[in-house]
Amino acid sequence: MQYFVIGEREIVLVFALIGVEGAVATNRAEALEAFSRVTGKKILENGVSAPTSVERPKVLILTEEISMLLEEEVMEWQRGAKYPLIVEIPGIGGHLAGRKTLTQSIREAVGIHI
Repeated sequence: MQYFVIGEREIVLVFALIGVEGAVATNRAEALEAFSRVTGKKILENGVSAPTSVERPKVLILTEEISMLLEEEVMEWQRGAKYPLIVEIPGIGGHLAGRKTLTQSIREAVGIHI
């Protein structure tokens, strides 16, 4: 498994057409369960995470809406510099106001316009 997507039903279906597995999430609980499963951590009933032996994808694709629901967990994961690499994409409703596009992030990081 190289890629995995977590998002709205329509987004997951589109990615499934090209062979990318995914999980539909409509609320924080579903998003957290899918995120924990994909990143290799299982959330126990008492809120403590335990490692699992699941094959992890190299790239985890999250819609902006899901990323907002899991903001704390995503930031913690990215600080650890672990795989999967997390990539945000706009959801079915388009780009969320106030969120940076990929091009804007690259411009800030590199300092040049592409």
